[in-house]
Amino acid sequence: MTNHPIIVQKYGGACLETPAKLRAVAKNLADLHGRGKRVVVVVSAMGKTTDQLIEMAYQVSPRPNRRELDMLLTTGERISMSLMSMALADLGVPAISFTGSQAGVMTDASHSAARIVDVRPLRVREELDRGRIVVLAGFQGVNPATREITTLGRGGSDTTAVAMAAALQAERCEIIKEVDGVCSADPRIVPDARPIRRLDFAALSEMCFWGAKVLHFRSVELAQVQDVPLVLKQWGGTEHATQVTKEVLTMESGKVLAVNSIDRIEHVEIDCSDLHHGFEKFAQHMAHNSLSWPQLLASRFAAGKTSMTVACDAEWLDALLRTLEGPDDLRLQREASSSVSLTCFGGVSSDLPFRALQVLAQHGIVADNYVLSPHSVSLFVPAESREAAVKALHELVQQA
Repeated sequence: MTNHPIIVQKYGGACLETPAKLRAVAKNLADLHGRGKRVVVVVSAMGKTTDQLIEMAYQVSPRPNRRELDMLLTTGERISMSLMSMALADLGVPAISFTGSQAGVMTDASHSAARIVDVRPLRVREELDRGRIVVLAGFQGVNPATREITTLGRGGSDTTAVAMAAALQAERCEIIKEVDGVCSADPRIVPDARPIRRLDFAALSEMCFWGAKVLHFRSVELAQVQDVPLVLKQWGGTEHATQVTKEVLTMESGKVLAVNSIDRIEHVEIDCSDLHHGFEKFAQHMAHNSLSWPQLLASRFAAGKTSMTVACDAEWLDALLRTLEGPDDLRLQREASSSVSLTCFGGVSSDLPFRALQVLAQHGIVADNYVLSPHSVSLFVPAESREAAVKALHELVQQA
């Protein structure tokens, strides 16, 4: 089987939520293996396992050590990988499971949000050559210098799959979830959101950075840099999928492609002498509390204060808020808000921020700030207005 193409598939937690669902995925993998494909499958934790483990950690400790939290959270994917291997064996398919460290996923030393620095898939290649399906625990790796287990942050299983596909020079990387590829909005908010069948990397990266749940934005960037053929598919759905292309699909059309949102954004204020000083104090605060860098959306300095607008998963944000209870020179600037973003084909048109503000005003929603990037305009709105803002701005997508 050594000359047969390699396919990397990644299954999200919703696809693996129950033993019955897990066995159904195993049957699909067995069929793929039977057609002569060499298969690597990357698995997330089953259902809401990661959330349950985080909740358990905070019941034991109000400020869990980040190293120990990584040790705890990686058990979720280990459960999925071992059960998947058992299910495949029961179907008569040879399979073996590996943790991130066993698979050669090397990361930096950051706990909770580590980045992959190298992939050395020696054992993975050996087992593929023996005709086995290789089942990998996503979301995790090992720092080669310290030999510590690390996690890649929420959505990290996507990054694991793309990195492994690049290292193995796979035919393609398929991200399989319970949603129909990439849509023009979250179907749970906008029921008539349309599936998008072809996307370029630039647009998809912007969408994921600004809240599209279908992929983690770091995995999109990695796929683009490593030239990994990327396909997003719905588990149990039709043969339709979202194909991600290298080439820009349209030139400067300015048409609105999709609307996405981040439900929780925190605003931190730091007393300082200038912007650099503010960042320095924030970095020291995070290091002291073993927190990784968040997703920084905006920052400014004025009147002796640096304001930082940040997003991350709920666990990180809650941990940050607990650390702000002590120091007087770091504080919340205001209540949490949400962002609502419009992503465009071929770049943002000059009048889009104004048009977006007009639409929000017509629905009684007031945005207090916006951030402009080459392919998106993102507006900050009250958290309670997020879903109404997504629905309202989807009107602009329909006009595209």
